[in-house]
This record gives sequence, C-alpha cells and structure tokens, in this order.
Amino acid sequence: MIITVTMNPAIDKTVDIDTLVHGGLNRIRHVEYDAGGKGINVSKTIRELGSTSIATGFLGGNNGRTIANVLKEKEIETDFVWVDGETRTNTKVFEENGELTELNEPGPYISAEKLEELMQKLESYAGEDTLFVLSGSIPAGVEKDVYGKIIRLVHQKGAAVLLDADGELFKKALAAGPDMIKPNRVELEEYAGIDYRASDGELLEIAGAFKKQEIGTIAISMGKSGAMFLLGDYQVKCPALSVKSHSTVGAGDAMVAALAHAWNTKLGAEDTVRLCMAVSAGAVTTIGTKPPSRELVEELKRQVIVEKI
Repeated sequence: MIITVTMNPAIDKTVDIDTLVHGGLNRIRHVEYDAGGKGINVSKTIRELGSTSIATGFLGGNNGRTIANVLKEKEIETDFVWVDGETRTNTKVFEENGELTELNEPGPYISAEKLEELMQKLESYAGEDTLFVLSGSIPAGVEKDVYGKIIRLVHQKGAAVLLDADGELFKKALAAGPDMIKPNRVELEEYAGIDYRASDGELLEIAGAFKKQEIGTIAISMGKSGAMFLLGDYQVKCPALSVKSHSTVGAGDAMVAALAHAWNTKLGAEDTVRLCMAVSAGAVTTIGTKPPSRELVEELKRQVIVEKI
C-alpha cells in the first residue's frame, strides 16, 4: 500500500504566454488547471503506471473540494483532513523561450489539532506492507521537523518512507532515517553547503554519507545531466533522454512516483532505474502537471542508457 502525504496541496494553474512583460499587459495563449501539490502529483502518476495509492494531507475550501473531486474522477482514493481556510492556487507562467515564473500562494494555517488528526490517520495506515511518500512544502502552523516525526511514527510499525523535500525539511527528516530519498542536484548542494555546481564525484561523496545512515535507495535528479542512482550496491548514472520538452515542472514528482511504483511491484534495480528515467522524461513532455501515458513510458524505457559508476 502506498500513502502519499501532501501537506500543502494546490490548484496548479499553468499559463502559456509569448514573453512576460513586467508592469504591462500580458495576453495568455493557453490555460491549464490541475489538481496539484507534490504528493498529489505522485498519486496521479502512480495511477497512470498501474499501481494504487491513497492521497492524504490537508484540504480546505472550494479549491480543496475541486481537488477531491478531480482525484475521485481519476479513481484515486483519498483520505484528507479538512481544515478551515482555502487550499492555495499556484500559478506557473511559461514563456515561449522556456522561461518559467512561479507564483505560489502560502496556503491555509494548520492548527495543532488538525495536525494531530493527520498524524493519527497516518499511524493507522502504517504497517510492514506500507510505503509513505513525504514530499513538498508545509503550510503555516506546521514545524520543520514534521517529516522526521512522521518517519519515526510509522517506522515503529514497520512501514517504509520515501522522502522528497528540501532545505530544513530535508535536513531534519534525514536524522529520522528515511528508507528512500530523491534529492536533486541543487538540494544536495544546499545541504552540503556547496555554493558552486558540484561534480558527480562530490555528489557521490554526499550520497555515500547517506548510505552510512542506512538509506537504501538514493535517486539524484540532475536535470539536463540526467540522474544518478544508488540502490544498495547497484550504483549507476543515466544521461538525460532526448524529448520535446514543454515544462520541467513535475519531473521530480514523476521520478518519485516511479520509485514508489517500483517498490510496490518489487522491480529489480535496473528496471527501477529505467522506469525512473522514462517516467521523468515523459513528464516534461506534458502540459501542466499531468503524468505521461504508460505507452510513452514504455517507449522511453527502451532508450535509457545505464552507465555503471
């Protein structure tokens, strides 16, 4: 069973324009709306890949009801905690030259009582056959150590955890020992205090420290440079696939979904890597935060090049 946790969901509003004019009139060529938030994006992709998940977290107001309805239509099971206030709308502005401007709202304030309700809900799902996916930002009222608390809570019942977070959320959660992590290059550089573009060797050195913490699966996404994977003793690098890109938004979430699906279906190491690369590449070809089709994923899997490190 896979449980995705989205503390700060959003309606993702994606707009296409020619060139962003600051302080002037901008005419929109196309608008796309999606039920979003990193964990929700993961659930959508897991569904497309053929696995099932339960999406949980916090929802509120009309936007929250819209997200719940969209997920129901997509046959994704949900079990959210409902809160006062309005779930946020995040606006992503894409220019013809590929530039992206994001305008993200803060989201509603979460009370201690609502947070405790969510923690109890997560504990009730925890078991040896359960993977929790913790990804994305947190709303006001929730402390930066919340992911660490969740990891310790569900580990007590034998559950596994896949973490995709950055900054203080990432640092504080690492101390609790997640089973899988998917940082990107920038997040690792920030974690290590590196203020320049780290080499592959430096990234491997950082990842090696995580392995000493018994984090068994480490996937490092590196944008146009591809990705590195440390799955136990299996360590490889894959160049990025050549695809027609519409947006890189959601590519990281797609890789997280592929890792979760691979865990759920007990894929081997190389099949997991090929799936991660294919799903992530497929995601950049879609409009908004929609997952790639299974047919496209199968086609892209055959193009993945796996290089031993």
